[in-house]
Amino acid sequence: MTGLRGGPARTVAESPAPIDVVGGDKLGGTGAAEFGDALTKLLPALNFGATNAGVFSIVRPVTNRGLSPAYTLVLMNGKRRHNSAFLTNSPQDSSGVNAVDLDLIPASAIARIEVLKDSAAAQYGTDAIAGVINIQLNKSEGFDASYRYGRQFVGNGDRDSWQGQIGYGAKLGDRGFIRLSADVRKRGGNWWNLPATDTNIYGRPANRSIAQVATTAGLTAAQVQANSEAASARNAAWNRDGAHNGDPEVKAFNLAYNAELEVTEQVTLYSFATYGERDAQISNNFRRPNGLANFTALFPDGYYPLNNIAEKDLQFLFGGRGEFGGWHADLSSSYGQNRSRQYSKLSIRPALGPNGPTSWPNLANFEFSQWTHNLDVTREFEIGLARPLQLSFGAEYRLDRFRTLPGDPLAYSPASYIFKPGDQQYDWNVGLAAAPVVQAAIVLSPADRADAQRRVYAGYVDLGIYPVDAWYIGAAVRAEHYSDGSGSPVGLKLNSRFEVSPAFAIRGTVGTGFRAPSLTQSAYAQTDGRTALVFNPATGRTEVTATVAKLVTPDSALGALLGAKPLKSERSWNAGAGFVITPGSNISITADGYYIKIKNRIERSGRLFGSGITAILNANGLNGVEQAEYFFNAVDTSTRGVDVVADWSHTGGLGKVNLNAAFNYNKTRIDKLPATPTQLLGPNGTSLLGVGSVFFGGDRIGELEVINPRIKLVLNGSWARGILGLSLTTTRYGKYTQRTAAGDDRAFGAKWITDVNASLAVTSFATLQFGATNVFNVRPETNGPGSPQTGQGYYGPSPFNPNGGYYYGRVAVSF
Repeated sequence: MTGLRGGPARTVAESPAPIDVVGGDKLGGTGAAEFGDALTKLLPALNFGATNAGVFSIVRPVTNRGLSPAYTLVLMNGKRRHNSAFLTNSPQDSSGVNAVDLDLIPASAIARIEVLKDSAAAQYGTDAIAGVINIQLNKSEGFDASYRYGRQFVGNGDRDSWQGQIGYGAKLGDRGFIRLSADVRKRGGNWWNLPATDTNIYGRPANRSIAQVATTAGLTAAQVQANSEAASARNAAWNRDGAHNGDPEVKAFNLAYNAELEVTEQVTLYSFATYGERDAQISNNFRRPNGLANFTALFPDGYYPLNNIAEKDLQFLFGGRGEFGGWHADLSSSYGQNRSRQYSKLSIRPALGPNGPTSWPNLANFEFSQWTHNLDVTREFEIGLARPLQLSFGAEYRLDRFRTLPGDPLAYSPASYIFKPGDQQYDWNVGLAAAPVVQAAIVLSPADRADAQRRVYAGYVDLGIYPVDAWYIGAAVRAEHYSDGSGSPVGLKLNSRFEVSPAFAIRGTVGTGFRAPSLTQSAYAQTDGRTALVFNPATGRTEVTATVAKLVTPDSALGALLGAKPLKSERSWNAGAGFVITPGSNISITADGYYIKIKNRIERSGRLFGSGITAILNANGLNGVEQAEYFFNAVDTSTRGVDVVADWSHTGGLGKVNLNAAFNYNKTRIDKLPATPTQLLGPNGTSLLGVGSVFFGGDRIGELEVINPRIKLVLNGSWARGILGLSLTTTRYGKYTQRTAAGDDRAFGAKWITDVNASLAVTSFATLQFGATNVFNVRPETNGPGSPQTGQGYYGPSPFNPNGGYYYGRVAVSF
C-alpha cells in the first residue's frame, strides 16, 4: 500500500497514515470528461481549478489540501510520473510550476488510485509535501470497451463531447500478464460568457477625439461625425459576443501497456508505458474592428484569435524485482517526456501590416524530460518484538531537463506599422502604431530560449516496528542532492498507529519536506502579447486592455534591475493526528487533522508597469514592452485542516447499498509578506509603479488564502440489485473570494453540485449507463470582476467546472 514498504497487506483503516482508494470504475461513473475533474469529484481534499482563458487553459491545476500541484507527488505503479512542459498560470495558481498533467494518462488503464493524504517527503521524494497520488495500472485479463457521448446543458460553442475506451489483457507465461489499453476522446470548444456591455466595436475609440481623427485621417469634423453616426447604428446590431473563452476544443488519444513476466521463481521482469497526443484549440477575447489589432481588409467585423497546441507525451519504464537471500529488491529505470508546440490557425501580428500572415505554424516550443533510476530493497528481521522489524532502503538518480525553443522569426523579429488611411473603416486610428505582437499568443524568441537541467541524487532508509502487537512505529530519513545548487536536504518522517481496541485506533505523523525551484520557475522567459484585466483610474473599473508583458528569469540582469534574486529552495514541516473507528466490518470512520508550514514559498510577482518600469525596459532594448513580472521567494505560509471520511456498506435482500460521506476543512494563512524591492522605489522612496500596479497585491495574496473554498463536503450513495444500479453524489463547495491587485474583491457563495447516474446490465457482458453531472445546472454567481468589453470574468475562478450541467449516455462491454 502507498505509504508503507513491505510487511503484510493492510486495509485503509489499518494504515498508519490517511489514505483514500478509488477504483478505476468509479472514474467512469462520474461522467467527467477529464481525469483530474473526475478525481476531485471523489476526494474532498482535492479541487479542480477552472482555467477558462488563454494557452494554459488545458493545464488545469488540481490542488490538494489548498496547496498547488507542485506539493503532491504523482506516481504510477509506485514510480515517479514525469511533469508537463507547461507551467501553471491561473487565478488559482500562478506560481509557474510545471505539474503532472493527469489528463494524459489513459483512464482505461487504471485499476485504482491510492491517495496518501500525508507528507511522504522522506519516503518518495522531498517534494511530496501535501501527499502522494499513486495510480495503479490494470492487470486484469479479458476484453473490455466503452463509449460515452454527452452534451453540456448550456453554451455558445460546440457542447458535444465523446470518449471511447478499449482494453485487453492476457497471460504472459505461467504467472505473467500483459494489458493493453487505449482511449480516444473529443471535447467541443464551448464558452458561456455574459453579453458585453460596452458595445462600441465600430465607432470612434474613447481615447480619440473628433479633432484628432479629422487631422490624422484628412477628414472634416462633419465627416467624422457622420462616420460616428453610421458606426453607432452598426454597434446597435452587434450580438455582444465579446469572448470565446471557456472549454477549449480537445482531440486526444492515449495508449498504454502494463506487463510482467516471471523469468525464474525468484525474479520477475516488468514494464509499462504510456503514450498520448493531444491537439487543443483555444479561443480568446474578441479583437474589435476599431482597435489597434485589426485591419478591415482582413477582418471587417473583428475576429477571435486562436491558440492551437500540438502535444506529445511519453513515459516508458522497465524494471525487475525478486528475492535474494531473504532480501526483496526492485530495480527500475523510467524515461518520461512531454513536448508541445504552440501555433495558431487564426491570428495576425498587426505590426506586420495588413499583408502579414493570418496563421502561424510555429510560435513556441516547450519540452520537459525526466530520466529516473530507482533501487528499493526491503527485508523483515525478527528482533524479539511483537512483529518482525521491517527494514527498507534505497537510492534514486534523476535527470530533469526543461527546454524552450523559439518559433517563426517573423513572429518576433523587430517590426512596426503605422495605420494608414484605408486600413480600417472610418480611419479612427490613422497615425497610431499597430499592436506589436501576434495576438493571443505566447511567442518565444532566441532571447527567451531556456535549456535548464539538473541531476538529483537521493538515498533513504525506512524502518517499521511493533513494540507491542497493537502499536506500530515507522521512521524514515531521506537525503537528496541537487546538482544545480538548489541544496542537499535531509527529510525526516515519524509516524505511528496505536490500536486502543479492535474498534478504535489513533495515528499521527510529523515530518519535514523540501522543494527545489521548478526548472520552469528558474529558467522560463516569455513575451506575452495578450489582453489583461487592468484597473483604469479614469473610469474607476477594471477593463480588458491589450498589453505586451515580459516574464523575466529571476537570475537575469534585467530581473536584478527590477528587484529579482536567484531563487532559494522551499522548506517545510508538517504534523498530523487522527483516529479510526471501525465498530463493524461494514463501517469505518476516519478523522485526520494536519498542519503544513512552508517557508520561502515561490510565487509570481504582480504585473509591474508605470513610467519608471517602462524606462528600465526601454533601456534594456525592450521597446514596446509595457509590463514585467518574475518569480521570487515571496511568502511563508501555514496550512491547517481536517479530513473526515465515513463509509458504510450493506448487502441484503434489497441489494447492495454503500453510503459515503467525506469532509475537508482547509485554511491557508500567509505568515510573512514580502517588502517591495528597493529597485522599484525612486530616490525619495516613492514607488516607480503606475496606478493599478502592485508588487505583490491582493490577487496574489488571494490565490494563497481565499481563492479555494475552505469547506468541501461530498455525500455519495449507491445501490445495486440484479441488473440495476443507481448512484447519487452531491458536493458542497464552500464560499470563496477572488481578490484583485486593485482591491476590487468579489465574494462567491457556497454551491451544491449534484451528479446522478443509472446503469442497466442488459446482458451478462454489456451495461448501459445514463447520467448527468451537475444535474441542476448550478453555475457560479455572476458577480466576479467581469469585463464590459468581453462579458468574461463574471463567473469568477470557480473551484468546480463552471460550464454547468452535462448529460451523457455510456455503453460498456466486458468479456
